[in-house]
Amino acid sequence: MQNYTVADHLVDRLAELGIDRVFGVPGDYSLGLLDHIVHHPSVAWTGTTNELNAGYAADGYARLRGMAALCTTFGVGELSAINAVAGSYAEHVPVVHVVGAPALVKQAQHRPVHHTLGDGEFGHFTAMHADITCARASLTEANAVAEIDRVLTAVRDQRLPGYLVVPADVAEAPAPRATAPLVPGVDGTDPEVLADFTDAARRLLDRAGTRAEIGVLAGLLVHRFGAAGPLTDVLAAGVPHAVTPWAKSLVDESAPGFTGTYSGAAGSTEATRRAVEDAAALILAGVQFTDLNSGLFTQRITRSRTIDLGPRMACVGAATFAPIELADALAALAPLVADRPAAGLADAPPLDPGPPAPAGDPLTQVTLWQEVADHLRAGDIVLADQGTSFYGMAPHPIPSGVTFVGQPLWASIGYTLPALVGACTAAPGRRGVLLVGDGAAQMTVTELSTVLRLGLNAVVLVVDNDGYTVERAIHGPNEPYNDIARWDWTA
Repeated sequence: MQNYTVADHLVDRLAELGIDRVFGVPGDYSLGLLDHIVHHPSVAWTGTTNELNAGYAADGYARLRGMAALCTTFGVGELSAINAVAGSYAEHVPVVHVVGAPALVKQAQHRPVHHTLGDGEFGHFTAMHADITCARASLTEANAVAEIDRVLTAVRDQRLPGYLVVPADVAEAPAPRATAPLVPGVDGTDPEVLADFTDAARRLLDRAGTRAEIGVLAGLLVHRFGAAGPLTDVLAAGVPHAVTPWAKSLVDESAPGFTGTYSGAAGSTEATRRAVEDAAALILAGVQFTDLNSGLFTQRITRSRTIDLGPRMACVGAATFAPIELADALAALAPLVADRPAAGLADAPPLDPGPPAPAGDPLTQVTLWQEVADHLRAGDIVLADQGTSFYGMAPHPIPSGVTFVGQPLWASIGYTLPALVGACTAAPGRRGVLLVGDGAAQMTVTELSTVLRLGLNAVVLVVDNDGYTVERAIHGPNEPYNDIARWDWTA
């Protein structure tokens, strides 16, 4: 019987966390480790055309599946993926980056082996990951099992990337089989603090009066920290509510009370702005305002009438309550909101996309994205790349059951094409709909070959703007730095 190894333990733990594939590019330092992946009964290997795309694919997978893994080789491979890992960190996406490294016996000789800086030192790249991962470990035979479990638990619980360096000889070292699952996450809410928060929230909601005078603005962190269920319970009372562009598809956009996508003064409808900015009491659920998520910080939120819920703390006006998990805070608010009188409460009218453009009229941004929205169906996964695709699509209502993926904080163009691979493999049977500009597509277009190789159910819509159109709008509309090579996309 084959010996059980550190690599086996790692892959078994990934499977335990619900990960059924690892994305990446092979390298000589990781080849032995990859053998354990491809021969695992429930974890598959999905090779991509480069390491950056592997990171983007893992990010897309984790957004649908809850957690993901990628594997690259030491130095050249991991640094090619570091942009994607940083994006996952910025946007709270739990991805574990496994790096196959030179054997410890070779590292001990401090020789200038390939894929290093030639100085005999092997810790440079771990240091480069310090600010973009929540936990890191360089494995040895003695610490491997404990460190794998520690890093994976941190990634799962903190909803941030982690980093594991697995030397080639350590991967093949014997390891004991785990006799128990990973330690479950701990509810970090202090019951006394939760009670104090609930009392403060009740007083603020009492001043608001009826449910019609309460507004809810929901943000991305509700999804990342597993609080969508309690949010649904709050919204069940029928209160007016909106989402930020970053959180599009978090709620059912056809539900009573939904008023649209709120992005400050820049892109919100009047009805959406009133529901958020004029609410007598406003619940901010997992909202992080960034420049591109708030209409360049044009939101008008009055702190004194706001209940602001973060991942592990809550504020009522100027008072802060911690530690409180986001899901627990929403669960406490649900009965308080439901107890408010319903007087004056009316369903928000369905969002009106406006009449279709007459046949023969020039295609505009508005008509393009409305046509796309009209052709979406329940179950679709829409990936809208940064720029005209994301901001053109965000205001348009989408059907219930559609998942909308974008990256407006890290905003790395080209992200969505490899993320399509991850999202479609995370949710087999669902259709992927990629919306991407020509400049963004050229960044990562090689991954279309993986879409074809895997036979993924996907529709790709390339908006051929003949260059970097968002940058043209910002600065230099006729400057050559916003030009790109013109491709024959149909061919």
